[in-house]
Amino acid sequence: MYQKKAIHALEMPYHWRMRRLETRWYIDAYEKKHDTNLVLIEFAKIDFNIVQIAHQEDLKYASSWWKETCLVNHLPFVRDRIVENYFWAVGIIYEPQFGNARRIISIVNALVTTIDDIYDIYGTLEELEIFTAMVEYWDVNRLDELPEYMRLCFLILYNEVNSIGCDILKDKHINVIPFLKKSWADLCKSYLVEAKWYKTGYKPSVKEYIQNASISISGQMILIHFYCGFSHQISVQILETMSQHRQDIVRCSATILRLANDLATSPDELARGDVLKSAQCYMHETGATEEEAQAHVQR
Repeated sequence: MYQKKAIHALEMPYHWRMRRLETRWYIDAYEKKHDTNLVLIEFAKIDFNIVQIAHQEDLKYASSWWKETCLVNHLPFVRDRIVENYFWAVGIIYEPQFGNARRIISIVNALVTTIDDIYDIYGTLEELEIFTAMVEYWDVNRLDELPEYMRLCFLILYNEVNSIGCDILKDKHINVIPFLKKSWADLCKSYLVEAKWYKTGYKPSVKEYIQNASISISGQMILIHFYCGFSHQISVQILETMSQHRQDIVRCSATILRLANDLATSPDELARGDVLKSAQCYMHETGATEEEAQAHVQR
């Protein structure tokens, strides 16, 4: 038993794992002990099942929302991954009482991957510039300037952000829509920078890439939505600080997330057509081999 625990711990650090999956693993592991407390095991299983039911209800809600958007039907190039998006939300906060925060994050994640694919794969530079300006100024009156596939995406983003903001205003008596809007505008502007790099063949330095990529990874934007959906008392001062990208801990966390994401998905993204990632920027800047660049990013 101790050997099994040691191997499990060495395979991946605890703080990298999904808490609820770990719970299931430890229930199974504890049940095999010779001195198992049967009452404790029974309570653990009941708790696991109760939380799982709450998660299933959240996933049902997110799946229904995703289907109703019809984004997959109108934008066949986007990633159809609502279950993964919800699973990511569970990784942030799994407790059953925080279902609303999970639902918000699931919807936000789905919109992030959709809009990211539009900027990476499908949109022309002119279309992306219009879309970015519309998000920045929250201007639905320019809708006819967009191609049909972008209109639906913008309207869904517009409606969902306003809906989230409206619910928070009703429940917590504070208007967070300006902060939600700015977080999306900052994200789309960072996407536009990457689109321009790719379409013009520009190769950024590692520093230049990281400065933009720490925003384009969407960590800051998701954190703002999570804070608004999760916190009982929302501080305008905290929202202003997060919106202005002042917090080193948030920026550094976003950078780590970006570098880890690059290491995991970079070959796939480059194959389908995307801006150079951190390792490729390092290779271009220093002349390092791919193996050396990957090792540098991992450090």
